Amino acid sequence: MTKILLVEDDSEIVKYLSGFLIEEGFAIDTVSGQKDAMTYIEERCSEIDLVLLDVSLADGNGFAVCAAVKAQTDIPVIFLTASGDEYSTVTGLDMGADDYIGKPFRPRELVSRIRSVLRRSGRSKAVLEYADIRVDTLAGTVLKSGQEIVLSALEYRLLLTFLGNIGVVLTRNKLLEEIWDAAGEFVNDNTLTVYIKRLREKIETDPADPQIIQTVRGRGYRCG
Repeated sequence: MTKILLVEDDSEIVKYLSGFLIEEGFAIDTVSGQKDAMTYIEERCSEIDLVLLDVSLADGNGFAVCAAVKAQTDIPVIFLTASGDEYSTVTGLDMGADDYIGKPFRPRELVSRIRSVLRRSGRSKAVLEYADIRVDTLAGTVLKSGQEIVLSALEYRLLLTFLGNIGVVLTRNKLLEEIWDAAGEFVNDNTLTVYIKRLREKIETDPADPQIIQTVRGRGYRCG
């Protein structure tokens, strides 16, 4: 599971962001200040896949933390900046930050930025596996029991969403958000039902008794 270190001293933002990112399938550790962030990075940098970093901290600033991260590791950094704060944005990027997002931000946009940075930095898993399904995201191939199967763009995106959230119940709205633009077209609730059925027909040993993509009644679907 991808581990994010959130460095933020606003307890309400920490609570909200942590809960949201955990629902998105990330593991989250949080620290509130520059000193604690420096200690965490020095002692546990091998555990971190990405640092989400506020510019303004109670006992210092995010620039010092970013400098320490980039001096010691290749961990990607995303800055959280005040909306319209051009100086902080430019300074952060000049120090090697991989991206920034202005406050207030839309949670879905933040998740998209996180995943984009993870892909660019090579910290997204290139191979995803569950049961007898193996997806090579670099080659774009899907194997079932060693045999390649062909998926449409929407089916492929849907499968990646499930494999990236093993054990997490995904609501229909969440799945629609993830796949709506995979084929450059609008996807509605009825279309989602059709594509889940088609995907099951291709990846399940017995589509009538699915073991990979399971229905969680009244809540959505879960892989694992």
